[in-house]
Amino acid sequence: MRFVGIDPSTKTGFVALDEAGNVERAKELTGVGSQDPKRMTTLIDEIMRHIQPDDVICIESPAMHAQGSAVGFMWGLAHGVRMALHRRGLHYYDVAPTAVKKFATGKGNTKKDEMVLPIYRKWGFEHKSDNVRDGFVLSKIAECLKKSKSLGIPDTETKYEAEVVQSILWPQSKSRGGKLVKK
Repeated sequence: MRFVGIDPSTKTGFVALDEAGNVERAKELTGVGSQDPKRMTTLIDEIMRHIQPDDVICIESPAMHAQGSAVGFMWGLAHGVRMALHRRGLHYYDVAPTAVKKFATGKGNTKKDEMVLPIYRKWGFEHKSDNVRDGFVLSKIAECLKKSKSLGIPDTETKYEAEVVQSILWPQSKSRGGKLVKK
């Protein structure tokens, strides 16, 4: 079993941790060429070549308020990867970009360049690519999700990590009376 984090983008961050939490693979994937649909198709294929059947997988969700020319690619890639995982019968967890930031720093509104030092201080991981750094945090979330799910409670080191794990494994919704209830 491995813990895998995928940050899908034109330069996709992919990180796989072994069962002991050691980095087995940390790389940026790009696909072939710069023209779509070839680039997107080959990128999805490249991601799937790195996936193993017993991986615990976390994928960063597309930013809901993203703007610009790459938004179509981002959403297409996000859905393409999820469809490819589904075809192989593999489960994955969607993780919001704010949850990735919060898990690493305690704040969900942290800028990408402000995550470098907290990730290094917390886990000793460094990489030049912010996509790979996000993939690493996602792989650490996957590791906590696996442990927490088997225990039935968040198995984390900090309160903010526990909040992220709880929001993924046991999402809450408000009832009419305003009380939080499990979905």
